[in-house]
Amino acid sequence: MMQGSVIFSPLLPWPVLGGVAALVGVLILFGLARGLGGWWLRSLAALVLLGALANPSLQREDRETLDDIVLLMVDRSASQGLSDRTDQTDRAITALKARIAAREGMQLKVIELGDDAQNRGTLAMGRLAQALADVPRDRVAGVILLSDGQVHDADRAPKLPAPLQLLLTGRAGDWDRRLVLKNAPAFAILDEPVTLVLRIEDQGEVPAAAGGPVTLDISIDGGAPQQFRVPIGQDVEFPLTLKHGGRNVIQFQVPTADGELTDRNNAAVVQINGVRDRLRVLLVSGRPYAGGRTWRNLLKSDSSVDLVHFTILRPPEKQDNVPVSELSLIAFPTRELFLDKIDEFDLIIFDRYERRGILPSLYLDNVRRYVEDGGAVLVAAGPAYATADSLFRSPLGEILPAAPTSRVVEMGYRPAITELGRRHPVTEGLEALWPPGTDGEAGWGRWFRLVEMAPISGDTIMSGPDQKPLLVLDRIGQGRVALLASDHAWLWARGFEGGGPQQELLRRLAHWMMKEPELEEEKLLATAQGQTMTVTRRTLGEGARDVEITGPDGAVTVLPMAEIEPGRFQTVWDAPDIGLYRLKEGDQEAVIALGPSAPREFEQTIATGAPLAMAVKATRGGVLRLEDGFPDIRLVRQGRLAAGRGWIGLTPRGAYVTRDVSTVSLVPGWLLLLLAAVLSLVAWLREGRR
Repeated sequence: MMQGSVIFSPLLPWPVLGGVAALVGVLILFGLARGLGGWWLRSLAALVLLGALANPSLQREDRETLDDIVLLMVDRSASQGLSDRTDQTDRAITALKARIAAREGMQLKVIELGDDAQNRGTLAMGRLAQALADVPRDRVAGVILLSDGQVHDADRAPKLPAPLQLLLTGRAGDWDRRLVLKNAPAFAILDEPVTLVLRIEDQGEVPAAAGGPVTLDISIDGGAPQQFRVPIGQDVEFPLTLKHGGRNVIQFQVPTADGELTDRNNAAVVQINGVRDRLRVLLVSGRPYAGGRTWRNLLKSDSSVDLVHFTILRPPEKQDNVPVSELSLIAFPTRELFLDKIDEFDLIIFDRYERRGILPSLYLDNVRRYVEDGGAVLVAAGPAYATADSLFRSPLGEILPAAPTSRVVEMGYRPAITELGRRHPVTEGLEALWPPGTDGEAGWGRWFRLVEMAPISGDTIMSGPDQKPLLVLDRIGQGRVALLASDHAWLWARGFEGGGPQQELLRRLAHWMMKEPELEEEKLLATAQGQTMTVTRRTLGEGARDVEITGPDGAVTVLPMAEIEPGRFQTVWDAPDIGLYRLKEGDQEAVIALGPSAPREFEQTIATGAPLAMAVKATRGGVLRLEDGFPDIRLVRQGRLAAGRGWIGLTPRGAYVTRDVSTVSLVPGWLLLLLAAVLSLVAWLREGRR
C-alpha cells in the first residue's frame, strides 16, 4: 500500500531561511511605502524564491499493514474448575477463535493462567503486564478475560491501550459455604488453653432452607471428631489445650450442603507446635564429688529450665560441732517437694544419691508413684548404688531397670554405643559428633568407674568394659526411668583425654525422659515441602517397612520404605492433592496437612466482576456473563464506549510497517527560478512605463 505526503527539505537551515523571509518582508513594506506600482509582483517573486529555498517535496511510503492483536486471558485456576465453568470457558474460547479468524486483519493470542504456587490466588493482572511487554502496544485492539472475576491482583492492572472485556463464567444463582479460620497460632504452651477463632460464612444466592446453625466437626491428630452446633455468620471461639509436644494437627469441618459450589472450603486444617513453657527439674545430689556440678551446670545453661537443687551436705549422723549460727535457719521443704508438689516436676534426677535418712521411704514411694503416673526419674549411680544404702533397696527399686551386683569396677574404659543404642534416638549418631580415634572406634576419653548391674528390663544403649550395662532406659507405666551406672560423665565435660559429647548425651537423655517427640524411639514422622511428602519411620526393630497413606479422598497408597540409617526408614512421595493425609505403619500412626489451611482460590468462589470493575471502567469495556450467551464483537473507535447489552467492542489500531520511502520535488528548481524572473521583469516593466 502506497501513502504520499508533502514534506519540506530546505536548502538553507531554517533559521537562515527565516532571516531571509524577514528581509523580504522589510523590502516589501519599503516598496509599499514608496508607492511602487509593481510591489505586489516583486512580493510574488520573493515568495517564489523562498518556496524554492524551502524545497517542497512529495514523500511516498510503501506500507505493509499489520494485523491487530486481541489478547485472550484464560483463567485456569482451581476455582474455574467448579460447576460447569470449565465447559463454559472451552466453548467461549472456540467461539472467540472462530469470530476473530473471520475478521480480516485481526489475530488472537491466547494466554492461560494457572494456580499460583505460593497460594497468592489468581494473578491475572501481573500476567497481563508480562503479555503486553511481549507484543507492540500499538497493535493491541483489546483484552478479553475469561474468568470468574476472582482476581487477586486487580489493584495492579496495567494501563491498557485498548478496551478490557471480562466474560464471566459461573451462574448468577450460585451459592457456597466456607469455613474461615481467623486465629490460629503457630505455637502453643502445653496444658495451657489457647483460643481459636473461626467463622462459617455463606456467599451468593443462599437458599432459605440452608440457613440456621450447622454441625462443626473438630478432630485432633486424626482422632474421632467432636461435634458442635455453631451459628452462621458469627465469630466462634474454641478453647483448646494441647496435651503433647511437637506438631498437633487440628481439623475443622462442616458438612456439605445441597447445591453449594464446592466442599473444598468446608474444612480447615491448622498445625500447632506444642511447646513447654518451662521445664521443671528437681536435682537431688548425694555426697559431694568432683563432678557434682555437672548436672547443675547443664541444666542452668538452659534458660527454659526451672531447677530446684537439693544437695545433702550434712547428713543427720554427722557430728562436727558446727555452731548453730553457721547452720541454715530454714529447713529444706522436703515434704512439700516430695509429697505435695512432686507432680509439678517434669524430671527428677538422683545424682550419686544414697539412703541416709534424709528422705523417708514414704517420699521415695511417692516418687515411684509419680513415675507410674507419667513422671521421669534419672539415676546417675555412684559407688553407693552397689551397697546396702542403694536406691535399689528403697521403694524406687520396683521401677529401676537394673539391679546392682554389689561390685564396683575401677578401671579405665571407653563408653561404647551398643547395637541397640545405634538405633535409639538418645545415642544414634553420637559417635559422629566426636573425632574418631586412631583405632577407628569412638575417639572420646575414658571413664574409670562402673557400678556393675544386672539388667532387669528396658533397653541397654551404652556399655562399659566387657559389654557391661552402662546406660539403661525403660518405660514404667506412663513414665520413664533412666539408669546411668557411672558417676564419671564429668570427665568428658572437663576435656580429659580429649573429652566427649557429654553435654549432647545428657541433653538428649533429659529430653527423652521428658517425652520430647523428636526423641521417641518408636515414631512415624512426616514433613512436607509443597506437595512433596517425606515420611520417616524411627524404630528399634528391624526388617522391611511399608507405610500406608490415606489421602483426603479416601484413596489408599502403600509405599515401601528404605533404611537410610540404623533404625530409620524413609520414603519420599509427591502427593496428588492438598488436604489431610493419614499415615500408618505397624502400630504407629501420624497425620499431616499439605497445602494451606484455606486455599485462597476458594476463599471467594462466587463469580463476580466487582474486583475488576475499576480496571474495566477505565478502558470503557464491559462485564458480561457467558450464561446469557456469547456476545457479538463490534469495532469501535478509540475512546468510545466499547461494550453494551450482548456485545463487546475492539478498537482497530491500523498499525503498519514501512517497507520503502521515495522523495520527489513538487516543482523543478529551474521552473521556480524562471517564474521568479518573469515576475521580476513584469514588475520592472510596469514601474518603468509608469
